[in-house]
Amino acid sequence: MTGLIETTDHGDIREIRLARPPVNALNTELCRALIEAINRALDDGVRGIVLAGNPKIFSAGMDVPYLLSLGDNRPALLDAWQAFFGAARTLAESRIPVVAALTGHAPAGGCVLALCCDYRVMARSVDSARPFAIGLNETEVGLVVPEGIQRLMRRVVGPYRAERLLVAGEMVPAEHALQIGLVDELVDQQDVTARAVAWLEKLLRLPHHPMLQTRALARRDLIEALDPGLIQLERFVDAWHAPDTQAALHALVAKLKK
Repeated sequence: MTGLIETTDHGDIREIRLARPPVNALNTELCRALIEAINRALDDGVRGIVLAGNPKIFSAGMDVPYLLSLGDNRPALLDAWQAFFGAARTLAESRIPVVAALTGHAPAGGCVLALCCDYRVMARSVDSARPFAIGLNETEVGLVVPEGIQRLMRRVVGPYRAERLLVAGEMVPAEHALQIGLVDELVDQQDVTARAVAWLEKLLRLPHHPMLQTRALARRDLIEALDPGLIQLERFVDAWHAPDTQAALHALVAKLKK
C-alpha cells in the first residue's frame, strides 16, 4: 500500500482512508492507489468498506494545480481524468457495500466519490456558522458536469433539485444536505467513522446472498451512469482548454494560494 492510503480493519470491515496532505486532492497517483486499495480489500475477503478522509475535509476534489501544470499535454490530462473516473467506477462496481465517512467538506470530485458509495455519513461542524458542505461545484470553476455524473446527483436528490444544484454549482451545507437526501446521516465529527462501521455491521447481519443480490440490482443504474459513453472524456478534455474554463481554473488556483 502506498503512503497515500491508510487502512484499518474493524473486524471484517476495512477502513480505507485517503491520506494525501493537505486536502486529499485527487491526482493520478492517489486515484490509482484508491483503486488498488479497494481491489486488495476485495481480494482479502473483506465484507464492507468505509471510505474516509481527513478531519475537516474528505477530499478537495481533483488536484487543479497539478492538472494545470500539465499544460497542453493531452495524453497526461486524459490519463489523470481516466484515473479519477476509474476510481469512481471501482467504488460503484464494488461487490461489497461501501460507506463514505465524510469527516468534512466534499466538493467536486470528493462528492463524486461519495455519490458512488452505498451510504454517506457526514460530520456536523462544531461551528454552526461555518458548516461542512458537499456538492458538485464544477460550473463555478468553469467545468461542464458530464451526463454520467449528473445522473449520480439525480439518483439521490431527484431530477429538478439536481438541475438546480448542478447548474448553480452549489455547495450544500451539511444540515441541508441531510434534508434533501444528499447525505444519509449527520453526526459529530469524532463519530463519523464509528457510525459508518456500525451501519455496515447492521447491513452485514442480513442474509448475505439475498442482500448482495438485491444491492446489485438496485445499483445497476449507478454503474450505468459511469459508462464511458456518458462521461465522454475526450469531449470533456476538449472543454478543459476553453478560454473561460482556463480563466476560472487559474482564478481558483490564485485564490487557493492566498
